[in-house]
Amino acid sequence: MASATQTMKAVRYHGQEDVRLEEIPVRPLDAKSVRIAPKYCGICGTDVHEYLGGNNLIPKPGAPHAITGETSPLTLGHEFSGIIEEVGSEVTRLKKGDRVCVQPIIYDNECGSCKRGLVNCCDKNGFIGLSGWGGGLSESTIVPQDAVKKLPDNVPLKVGALVEPLSVGWHAIKVSPYKEGDSAFVVGGGPIGLAVVQALIGRGCKNIILSEVSSKRREFAKNFGAHHVLDPTKDDVVARVKELTDGLGADVGFDAAGSQHAIDSAFDCLKARSILVNIAVWEKRAQLNMNQIVFRERSYVGSATFGLGDFEEVIEALSSGKIKPEGMITKVIKMDEIVEEGILTLVNDKDNHVKILVDVGAGS
Repeated sequence: MASATQTMKAVRYHGQEDVRLEEIPVRPLDAKSVRIAPKYCGICGTDVHEYLGGNNLIPKPGAPHAITGETSPLTLGHEFSGIIEEVGSEVTRLKKGDRVCVQPIIYDNECGSCKRGLVNCCDKNGFIGLSGWGGGLSESTIVPQDAVKKLPDNVPLKVGALVEPLSVGWHAIKVSPYKEGDSAFVVGGGPIGLAVVQALIGRGCKNIILSEVSSKRREFAKNFGAHHVLDPTKDDVVARVKELTDGLGADVGFDAAGSQHAIDSAFDCLKARSILVNIAVWEKRAQLNMNQIVFRERSYVGSATFGLGDFEEVIEALSSGKIKPEGMITKVIKMDEIVEEGILTLVNDKDNHVKILVDVGAGS
């Protein structure tokens, strides 16, 4: 399809509030990459922020990405699944017709972090669908073979498009000292908070406590397995968490909200020598009460997206039934509906949605 038509439809980011469905040339395939026909692609909160606020993670004209060399306009979409159409001459692990998803981190494999295996912390890191190299919101895209992960037959392509956000939650659990039998406190019930809940369920957690302002998101959290769901506008969250953890506080905490009010109380919800893992990308500088950390010997650590091996572990958890995320998909739209039915819906009706998928068109 791709090589015959020479052009394809793609959702392109041009700048603030300027996303267009365009016809663009099909890229040639290189020896170490594969050509994928995307089927489903999720709309991420990052896509929404770039649309509303202008270039932040997406490189601006005149300031190309250090690895891809690209700037806007570029193709969006970093949470996607699809079917391999063609493989490069040096690709041996994959074949035409394979059902796959894509681990979208771009890294140089040369910096100190990459040499330690921490590709998500690369000095020059970027994302397919945000920094260049095409994206999932296109009829065809070229992806390096190492970024392509096969899906088992019992994992549908719709679910395959959820592997990326689920891996963010999965990685956060790995960053933490969580072990089976521990209690966990999750702040925020948006897509990433819900991914953390599902990752905890997949790892056998029997006491997940989640705090979320939105009643609809609290409902989602219950449906995905949170054992106790609190409303911070009505509940004394610190008192309730301690009540649910034998007066001690939770063993580990996860901040998926990124708000000052949430972090002010989050540390007090944790026991001594526990860890709060920050997953949220903050829009403003946070203020920390360091005495909440020092006097209880608590730790505060960051979790950046996902690392090597996380996609494979999430795919195995999906295949084995440990994670059942189908309910995250609250709407499926077409590419020509990306702004009105996708991005703006997540702005104006975000509480009623977890993940909106775009049906790009390949396969079934």
